[in-house]
Amino acid sequence: MTRIAPKDWYRIRPVGDGLTWIDEPWIQEFYRCNIWHVRGRDRDMMVDSGMGVVSLRQWVPLVSERPLDAVASHTHFDHIGCHHEFPCRLCHSAEADILAHPSRANTLADPYVTDEIFDALPDVPYSSTSYAVKSAPATRVLEDGDVIDLGDRVFEVIHTPGHSPGGIALWEAATGVLISGDIVYDGPLVEETYHSNAEDYVRSMKRLRDLPVRIVHGGHFPSFSGERLRGLITDWLTAKGA
Repeated sequence: MTRIAPKDWYRIRPVGDGLTWIDEPWIQEFYRCNIWHVRGRDRDMMVDSGMGVVSLRQWVPLVSERPLDAVASHTHFDHIGCHHEFPCRLCHSAEADILAHPSRANTLADPYVTDEIFDALPDVPYSSTSYAVKSAPATRVLEDGDVIDLGDRVFEVIHTPGHSPGGIALWEAATGVLISGDIVYDGPLVEETYHSNAEDYVRSMKRLRDLPVRIVHGGHFPSFSGERLRGLITDWLTAKGA
């Protein structure tokens, strides 16, 4: 399989509202985490950090220019691989233990991480069979209703269990921006992990449907409108008989 130089591993695209979309285009789309960077007046925020097979901090200067809160939308391998590179690490209390003590099992690296999820491999010492997320204990533990204050921007933490017990979305009421993590995005949802919960999933979806969202930046696949969000959730709830 082709090997990609570290300088070419990440893709960086501005999406408006002071947000930048960072991803790893050599990972197949279903497994490819979206990393969202938000510029604030006093500090920045980064939601998720990718798979960790190439250093994010070293090869994406944007994430090391200013003080930054590295938030985990949840603790699956594709979302927290570079969290250990950042001094300020935030996650929900329900998954703080996984962030501190990750294993191939509790981060879902088993069974997903194989060479088959890549279209090309990084040109650094890398082996799918020995891949592991590094420990990155939270420096701030989040609960529902907490806020992340960037000086001129405030994001509310919305606890969205269902996909995983400590999943969160981040809601900026002033702009209508929702960073949703993996509870909802415009693609096939994962509802049957070892710590998924169907009843929690329904409650979380109903809660997000009722927000006056303008645009959604999800954990996977491209961003989409609030109208699309409400349609996706309505269709999903109907299919569940909920």
